[in-house]
Amino acid sequence: MEEGCSVGPFTIIENGAILGRGCVVKAHAVIKGSATLGEAVEIDHFAVVGGNPQHLGFDPSTPSRVDVGEGTRIGEGVTLHRSIEKGGVTRIGKSCFLMGYSHVAHDCTIGESCVLANGALLGGHVSLGKRVFMGGGAAVHQFARIGSGVMVGGLAEISVDIPPFLMVTGRNKSSGLNLTGLKRQGTSLKSISELKRCYLDLIKNYGSPTKRSQQMLEEGSFTSTEAKEFLNFLSMQRRRYVHHRT
Repeated sequence: MEEGCSVGPFTIIENGAILGRGCVVKAHAVIKGSATLGEAVEIDHFAVVGGNPQHLGFDPSTPSRVDVGEGTRIGEGVTLHRSIEKGGVTRIGKSCFLMGYSHVAHDCTIGESCVLANGALLGGHVSLGKRVFMGGGAAVHQFARIGSGVMVGGLAEISVDIPPFLMVTGRNKSSGLNLTGLKRQGTSLKSISELKRCYLDLIKNYGSPTKRSQQMLEEGSFTSTEAKEFLNFLSMQRRRYVHHRT
């Protein structure tokens, strides 16, 4: 434990846990020995960081960890589980906010500045890009990928991959680009225009976008960073993609 940390009453911090400078751990929180907290991480009441994964075949003697990035806030009752793999890591990026009773399962990777609202649930091996917002009660199936800048509505059911910068509601349905989020990030009008063209071509057309996105990258007609990120995500197909809500 580095200097400047604050630990509340009835907190449990197991041997092997690493706390960076200026961490705040409030009453009744549990920091397991598999947890590493960066600087200025805040852990609220009754949260459990580094618990064993909910996996029937898991061997508790497996050495694995949870890493929480600097400046991240973990709300009350949140559960973060360590990896099921030997030497594996569940990663939470810096400056994230995991609100009350949200859950991050084993082997997830969460990018910086993400928000999980109350009761949001991530299955095992889920990956989130930067600045993703998960609405309250939303649930994501294991192994799903969610790109940067995505906004997922409350109570959404996600079992497919979601390309960057989209808004998603209900069961795997896209409502279009997250234009408000893009504008708040200072995205240029040119980049937004290119993203709109990508979206119309690849998401609203119900065909397989993988080969088409690879072709568009090779053609080089899209030059903005955001459009290239969108196309690169789609070119690496692992499962089905979200479709446009009709």
